[in-house]
Amino acid sequence: MGDTEEQNTEEQGIPGLAENDETLEELEGQTGKDDEKQGLMSSVLENDQETINDGKLLEESINQGVGSFTPDIMYQHLVQNYKHAKKLYGETLLRAVTGYDDSYLERNLNVPEFRKELEKKIKQKIDDLKEKGLIDKQGVITDKGLELASLVLYASELDIISPVGIHGERIHKERHIYGDKGDSHPYKKGERFKDVNIKKSVKTALRRGHKQLRIEDLKVHERQAKGEVTLVYAIDASGSMKGDKIGTCKKAGVALAWKAIQNKDNVGIVVFGEEVTDVVRPTKDFSVLLKTLSAIRAQRETNIAQSIDKSIELFPKQGTKHLMILTDALPTTGEKPEEETLKAVSKAASAGITISIVGINLDEEGKHLAERIVEIGRGKLYVVSNLEEVDRIVLMDYYSYA
Repeated sequence: MGDTEEQNTEEQGIPGLAENDETLEELEGQTGKDDEKQGLMSSVLENDQETINDGKLLEESINQGVGSFTPDIMYQHLVQNYKHAKKLYGETLLRAVTGYDDSYLERNLNVPEFRKELEKKIKQKIDDLKEKGLIDKQGVITDKGLELASLVLYASELDIISPVGIHGERIHKERHIYGDKGDSHPYKKGERFKDVNIKKSVKTALRRGHKQLRIEDLKVHERQAKGEVTLVYAIDASGSMKGDKIGTCKKAGVALAWKAIQNKDNVGIVVFGEEVTDVVRPTKDFSVLLKTLSAIRAQRETNIAQSIDKSIELFPKQGTKHLMILTDALPTTGEKPEEETLKAVSKAASAGITISIVGINLDEEGKHLAERIVEIGRGKLYVVSNLEEVDRIVLMDYYSYA
């Protein structure tokens, strides 16, 4: 379990672009073929810092729940109450829009000349985004803007999703006639002669002193079925997750989706706040998962019970079924939220679904409920205080159930 100090640092550029040629080739294959998407892709792959910074700005605005870019309103928020503005937009977004860091802004906001320059810079940046077609006339992020945000989100995870360290598909011990060859067992009536392990059969006959190969000497390859896993990644998008928390969980979701699909597993997404706001049925279509993750915005309250109920509907009847919930709080909606949550967990367990929780900065009460959830759901609880641990923990949990 992660139990270390949370860190708030800004990413510089896109790490590992030059070193991940194979991953980049696969990335190109995931995108559409129209010129606009290809242009964005080329800019990201060529490490065009201006384009990358625009994508980061847009993704950060989504993480902060900013509905639209309005220069006059943003400027007024800054000069009237900087602490409130910082809480509303976040330091990273303000730095991206204004070009100034937190301490410089706070120190100079009362200087008339600086205010004029600040107002001018905010307007220039937002006009630039409009000219590039990344936001519309009302300041709302366009489809092109969302596409760029998702590409930059993906590229920021290249070091995590590159093939290094992937151990291939998990093999279930279940025998299957069309699976891969594994260990051998004595021949049984009705088994295929083409599956006979000649080498082991001859060794058995020689060990028994038989001059000819007999039926009882035959050893047959065990055919092993590759077990398909269905995973649902449930993200808490309540207001308390705004900013770095939701951004980190989205990045971890990108890495998880990529790894799982590489292992031929299906991944679904449930986004929940006061209610379930978005759902992706389990799929191997990485582009759908990426766009959904990129567009997640923080909202109001937390309804874990509804997210579990919705997840149950998404799982198939057969195979390994695992639900991973990322949250930072107790459920807050419903007449008896905790009781309703545990009831939903029991229902999931009865359907053969395991449940793990990645709890971000949970208090003691939240930790106690989470422990009850994973006990009933036969899963694991990871209490996280350092956001940098989330990537590793999410993948570790996936591999422990895959």
